[in-house]
Amino acid sequence: MLKLKDFEAAYDKVQEIVLPTKLIYSDSFSSQTGNQVYLKPENMQLTGAYKIRGAYYKISTLTKEEKDRGLITASAGNHAQGVALAAKKQGVMATIVMPTTTPLLKVNRTKDLGAKVVLHGDVYDEACEFALKLAEEKGLTFVHPFDDLTVATGQGTIAMDIFKELPTVDIILVPVGGGGLVTGVSTLAKLLNPKIKVIGVEPEGAACMKASLEAGKVVSCEHVNTIADGTAVQTPGKKIFPYVKNNVDEIITINDEELIPCFLDLLENHKMLAENSGLLSVAALKHLNVTGKKVVSVISGGNMDVITIASLVQHGLILRDRIFTVSVFLPDKPGELTRVSKIIAQAQGNVIRLEHNQFVSINRSAKVELTITMEAFGTEHKEKIINALKDTGYNPQMRDSKSVY
Repeated sequence: MLKLKDFEAAYDKVQEIVLPTKLIYSDSFSSQTGNQVYLKPENMQLTGAYKIRGAYYKISTLTKEEKDRGLITASAGNHAQGVALAAKKQGVMATIVMPTTTPLLKVNRTKDLGAKVVLHGDVYDEACEFALKLAEEKGLTFVHPFDDLTVATGQGTIAMDIFKELPTVDIILVPVGGGGLVTGVSTLAKLLNPKIKVIGVEPEGAACMKASLEAGKVVSCEHVNTIADGTAVQTPGKKIFPYVKNNVDEIITINDEELIPCFLDLLENHKMLAENSGLLSVAALKHLNVTGKKVVSVISGGNMDVITIASLVQHGLILRDRIFTVSVFLPDKPGELTRVSKIIAQAQGNVIRLEHNQFVSINRSAKVELTITMEAFGTEHKEKIINALKDTGYNPQMRDSKSVY
C-alpha cells in the first residue's frame, strides 16, 4: 500500500527538477460555475506537462544495473519528454516508442532532449506493446508511463503542492488517460483529507477508466477516437486500478466539442495554452452539481502544435458566433457590392473574406451570389448584422465557416 512517507520521499526528490506551478485563481471560471475555481498549471513545467514528476522519481529509484542497461518507454508525448529529460539529467540513455499519430512538436522535443525516438502504431497501446517487445529483446529497463506505483507516486506530488497552498480544497479535477496521475493525486489527497472529493475526467472517445470502474475490473475500449491525444488510451493500468477504485469518487466524461470553448477561455482569460487533454479538467467544471466549493482543476499539459492551435481557435470562434458566413443574392451591376458592404459596416461587422459567384444563375443580371465571412462580437451582434441585411431587402443564408482560414 502507498503510504504518506512514500509521497513525502517523492516530493523531496522531484523538487530537484520541477518548477513551482502555483495555483491560479480564476475569476472567470468561478463566476461561470458558482465555485471558487483554481487552476494547477502543470503545463508550465520544463517539459510542458506533469509527467516529469513521475519519470524523474522513478528513474531516481532504479539501481545502477537497471540504469546501465538503458531505458525504454512508450508514450503519446508528455511521458516521453519527461523520461527523456529525467534520463538526461541522471546520465541514462533512453529510447521512446511513440504512436505514429503523435504531434510533430512532441516528437521533436523528445529528440531534442537526447532520447532515441521510434514511431510505431496508431495509438499508445500499440506503441506500448512494441516497446515491451524491444525491452525484452535488447534487455532494456521499461519505465511504464502510468501502470507503475512509483511513477504514480511521483505524479501524486501535485496533490502535496495543492494542499500546501489550499489546505481547505474541496474538489480536485484530474485528467485521466491510463490512470497514473489520478492514482497518485487521489491516493495522497485521501491520505491528507479523507473527505476531499477527487474526480477523474476522461474524453468520451477514450473512456476506458469509466468503463473499467463500471465493470469492476480493467477492461479495454474497443476504439479510441478523441482530439485529446494525451489521454487516448484503450486500457487503463492494472496495478493502479485498485487505487483508482478506492480513492476516485467519480469519473466525468467530456465530448471533444466541449474542449474547444475551454481552449479559448483559458487562452483569452488567463493567457494560458493548454493541450486538449489538459483542458478536460476545465471542461468538467460545468458538470459539477455543487456551488460554493473550492475546486482545483489540474491542467496536466500544454504541448500543442501550431496547426492544432489554429484549428481550435477557428472552431472556437465559429462556435461562439465570433466568425460566421452568410450568402446573399444580388443583381450583377455596379454599386451592389458597395451597398452590401455599407450595410455590414454600419452594423459594425468586419469582413474577413468575400466570394463573388457569377455562375450561380444563367441570368447574371438578375442574380449572382455573394458569400461573406465576417467577424462579430458574439451571437447578439451576429443577429444584428443578419437583421440589418434582411431589413434592406436581402435574404441572407447561413453557410459553413470552417474553411475560413
